[in-house]
Amino acid sequence: MGFRCGIVGLPNVGKSTLFNALTETAAAQAANYPFCTIEPNVGNVAVPDPRLNKLADIAGSQKIIETQLGFVDIAGLVRGASKGEGLGNQFLGNIREVDAVVHVLRCFENDDIQHVDNKVDPIADAETVETELMLSDLESLEKRVPNLAKKAAQGDKEAKAAASVLGQALDLLRDGKPARLTVPKDEDEARHLRLAQLLTAKPVLYVCNVNEEDAANGNDLSAKVFAKAAAEGAQAVVVSAAIEAEIATMPLDERGEFLGELGLEETGLARVIRAGYTLLDLLTFFTVDPKEARAWTVHRGATAPNAAGEIHSDFEKGFIRAETIAYDDFVALGGEAKAREAGKLRAEGKAYVVQDGDVMHFLHS
Repeated sequence: MGFRCGIVGLPNVGKSTLFNALTETAAAQAANYPFCTIEPNVGNVAVPDPRLNKLADIAGSQKIIETQLGFVDIAGLVRGASKGEGLGNQFLGNIREVDAVVHVLRCFENDDIQHVDNKVDPIADAETVETELMLSDLESLEKRVPNLAKKAAQGDKEAKAAASVLGQALDLLRDGKPARLTVPKDEDEARHLRLAQLLTAKPVLYVCNVNEEDAANGNDLSAKVFAKAAAEGAQAVVVSAAIEAEIATMPLDERGEFLGELGLEETGLARVIRAGYTLLDLLTFFTVDPKEARAWTVHRGATAPNAAGEIHSDFEKGFIRAETIAYDDFVALGGEAKAREAGKLRAEGKAYVVQDGDVMHFLHS
């Protein structure tokens, strides 16, 4: 399952610098002028998880394979994007294809880096981008909802469910509120809301890009962003794109000391990944044997057959049962054999809901 986060924001806030650092590549051209990113750059990032190394040590695994999260670097939006200003609609289409929005906000002062509005105000920047996304959604729904309402009046049950939930989203947008505040009354309405691919229905992670000296504790500007995120039920993290860019060029064994000198316990990548996981409501399960230890990602609430399907679609179709050991039991008892002897290996059926950290083996026809 591929989960992708779209990195958005106004020009020159540090999107491409952050993308380069997160993916440890120079795939995105970072430059101090608007629209230097014309095509969305996509990079898959290994999700750091120390549990995977521990499992590999216990099982003597020859190979370790992390699960991954995708990041899409989308060029800078400007006021009027919903009407085609800048490279507007092209970028809005790219945002529509991601699972979550990582909104980079400039929370640093630097006279050498031009701001598109000639002022540093992350809340105003966030509102500028959000307004353009809302205007795009509003235009879309004002055309669709009346047609769905007509079909619903004629007895079309699918149209009735769609008209109900998208009508609620339309009312929110008309009040200047994002569609993610829509509350579907059942799974059918939730499905129609997902299928609508509304830009403002996507979960949001605000990334406060600060100077190096503010990387550990943030600053007054980032504090305002955290307050905004809390009010919206969104997530926020503080990152110094400049520090992340420097770390990306360092040997792995030197990174810990460098971070310690800055008062940091982990990289911005780790914070962004963890916040992204929370945002998308994801969890990790593992498969472990002497050949490889591997992490896999599923949505919280996924069943054992859903997890099996992440490995191969045939495993889900022919699912018989899952042999499951909780991570803590696997580690405490020293592996699968001892866990089996202690009665900690469980045979789970199709209704089993996967828990974060489960070590699983699937039996299938």
